[in-house]
Amino acid sequence: SCNSEFVHLPSWYRPLVCYCRELNEAWRTFDWGQKEELKERLEKFTLSNPDVTNVKILVAGQIGAGKSSFINSVLSAFQGEIVNEAIADVSGSAASHSFTKRLRTYRIRSGDADLPFELCDVIGLEPERISECQPDDIINTIYGHVKEGYKFKEKPLTSDDEHYNQNPSLSDQAFCLVYVIDANTFQLSEDDKILTEKLRLIRQTISDKGIPQVIVMSKVDEASPLVSKDLKMVYRSKKIKEKMELCSFKVGVPMSNIFPVKNYHNEINTNDNVDVLILKAFDQIVRSADARQRHASNECIQQ
Repeated sequence: SCNSEFVHLPSWYRPLVCYCRELNEAWRTFDWGQKEELKERLEKFTLSNPDVTNVKILVAGQIGAGKSSFINSVLSAFQGEIVNEAIADVSGSAASHSFTKRLRTYRIRSGDADLPFELCDVIGLEPERISECQPDDIINTIYGHVKEGYKFKEKPLTSDDEHYNQNPSLSDQAFCLVYVIDANTFQLSEDDKILTEKLRLIRQTISDKGIPQVIVMSKVDEASPLVSKDLKMVYRSKKIKEKMELCSFKVGVPMSNIFPVKNYHNEINTNDNVDVLILKAFDQIVRSADARQRHASNECIQQ
């Protein structure tokens, strides 16, 4: 318990310290035993639109936030073992440039079976460059105009480039934007203000097309000692709740579409508590994307 953690403090002072870190009860109802149910439901998921074979989801985020690690964590949760398909920077240093250089798409598999879900990994957002190409390239990727393997450059992709897809199909387009935010570093710094403002601009553009957005708040174990000790305390951590509320306020995404997770990074085996948070977030992402795809016409979404 929280009190036992601070046994070295005077007994009268411990409740005050605990109050600052731990809520009396979970503020969000969460079933920690639903992992297999979520996994089975996603394995049996049928897309609503018969014109498409898969639902594509774009995963974006600031450099170092853990977007590639989130993709790997989703893959790991379905495979039951640690998967590292998306190359992630796990050096722990504050990288100045994105580790992801090209557009890569990862198909979700459970065992030997392909599931109708694809996660797209794009270049990480950098404050000093975000006003240039990155928002345009992210928007173009969502609309299906960027071809697989395209290497992101200083300037945005133009319509006359060989890597520009002039006539994207519904299967080329992403129907949900997932933005990964680092709970450990997200605050009101100047860089965060720049990034969140540019994200709002991206959101405004794609919201006009009805593209849903979900925020995955990563590294909750690093942001809260309480959660680091016991992941099941994530919805009782006052700090995590405040981080999510700040994120909702600054970015404009409702709390119901913000999911705290811990990505796999140095583990060699999967963990049920890590998996269930990942799968719950992914379940909401898939349902949001499928709902948007269901209402899409046979014509490609155009800018």
